[in-house]
Amino acid sequence: MLEADLKTQLQAYLEKVVHPIELVASLDHQASSQELKGLLEDIASLSDKVSLRLDGNDARKPSFAINRVGTDVSVRFAGIPMGHEFTSLVLALLQVGGHPSKATQDVIEQVRHLDGEYRFETFMSLSCHSCPDTVQALNLMSVLNPNIKHVAIDGALFQDEVNERQVMSVPTVFLNGELFDTGRMSIEQIAGRLDSNAADRAAEKIKAKAPFEVLVIGGGPAGAAAAIYAARKGIRTGVAAERFGGQVLDTMAIENFISVTYTEGPKLAAALEQHVHEYDVDVMNLQRAEQLIPATTEGGLHEVRLANGASLKARTVILSTGARWRNMNVPGEQEYRNKGVTYCPHCDGPLFKGKHVAVIGGGNSGVEAAIDLAGIVGHVTLLEFDSKLRADEVLQRKLRSLPNVDVIVSAQTTEVLGDGQKVTGLNYTDRSSGESRHVALEGVFVQIGLLPNTEWLKGTVKLSPRHEIEVDARGETSVPGVFAAGDVTTVPYKQIVIAMGEGSKASLSAFDYLIRLPVEEAVRETAVA
Repeated sequence: MLEADLKTQLQAYLEKVVHPIELVASLDHQASSQELKGLLEDIASLSDKVSLRLDGNDARKPSFAINRVGTDVSVRFAGIPMGHEFTSLVLALLQVGGHPSKATQDVIEQVRHLDGEYRFETFMSLSCHSCPDTVQALNLMSVLNPNIKHVAIDGALFQDEVNERQVMSVPTVFLNGELFDTGRMSIEQIAGRLDSNAADRAAEKIKAKAPFEVLVIGGGPAGAAAAIYAARKGIRTGVAAERFGGQVLDTMAIENFISVTYTEGPKLAAALEQHVHEYDVDVMNLQRAEQLIPATTEGGLHEVRLANGASLKARTVILSTGARWRNMNVPGEQEYRNKGVTYCPHCDGPLFKGKHVAVIGGGNSGVEAAIDLAGIVGHVTLLEFDSKLRADEVLQRKLRSLPNVDVIVSAQTTEVLGDGQKVTGLNYTDRSSGESRHVALEGVFVQIGLLPNTEWLKGTVKLSPRHEIEVDARGETSVPGVFAAGDVTTVPYKQIVIAMGEGSKASLSAFDYLIRLPVEEAVRETAVA
């Protein structure tokens, strides 16, 4: 099952196992069960601390549990956790085996002290790059707290259950049989949802913080670069981010990050966060900014109010809140979000195996999505508003070579239709003739670009007609002492490498601004705060 080099790597990891663990498999006569049996046999052969039993009686087959012998510490997978979930499998083996996690001690204690009984089920797909974070978070929680149980379910292998429970996107998490949430979640987010006092405690800690010299809002590539450049100057630096990594977390293949031939978004996001933590940076994750109150005098303290009621103050602020997927803003889109309307073909494509789906958007993202989906679903209809596709010609040639793809240009999507539980089709207007047309389908993948996260800034910094923050060549905004960088700004070409450069530049500009402030003014403002 496992190739030789992968066995060698896994054997080295298993040397870190402290407590004996057993793999308990529940199998039947399907080919997938035999494949799982081969994988588990390979794992058990690599360490004398790992044993295998084939007498499991779980209703889901193939599935297996990883148990710490003599305890109730356990993690379960329904399916064969390869692909993006192989890392989840390795971490589960280590953590059940007693190897410590990299979670902070505060989070570990928070999870350990959660009261109640929690039975989590996560539906995932092996091609989903968002799923491992959620799977790994819940696996770790089940290791830390015996009242928490978790099973990660490969939706492609348990299609009947996917259909019965109306799972239309991954990851989808159920808690005690009821829908808990969809989309990527960290252990901090999940624990915060279960711990009713978590937000209040976080707010109190933030309120007690002294003013920063540089406060970065946003934790994507631009924000990470800005924080590192500021911290290297030896000045007090903070980062408040709604989710560290930003849009990069939702990116699959990255092949144009100079000097790195290939990486994936979650891997790069983890590296960014690790690099920031190498410096003396106060990182405040899961914090959403709601209002910017500029300083009343140049060199004074700016205030950023957060959603939890706390405020942060700083002599300079760098805005790097990035962008999010643009919605179609048509009837039915929000009603059927995660019920057939989705924004991630890599994550959710396997759930639509053999079905008819649409891709909205004819740029590179839309055409790449259609190509990707064509190998999974029964049929793809790509709809483009313009009179021609806007994707690179090499992608268009590939798209045209696929027999199960139709392309409709000059098409304005007007409505997503459904039966109350799932998508059944969409309506569009033929812009050439003005006629209204209908397409019967079961999924809609929206790929029409990005929208800057600037709603909270209206009335404070100058925004462009596209709602991007207007910046000059130094990253300065219309407010003295407030800078901006990355996809949220008017700088063209929304690319990771460009965002990093712009974040670095904004940070250097902020430092230059600080050192040119009158000394007595800076000291007086800080003392007043």
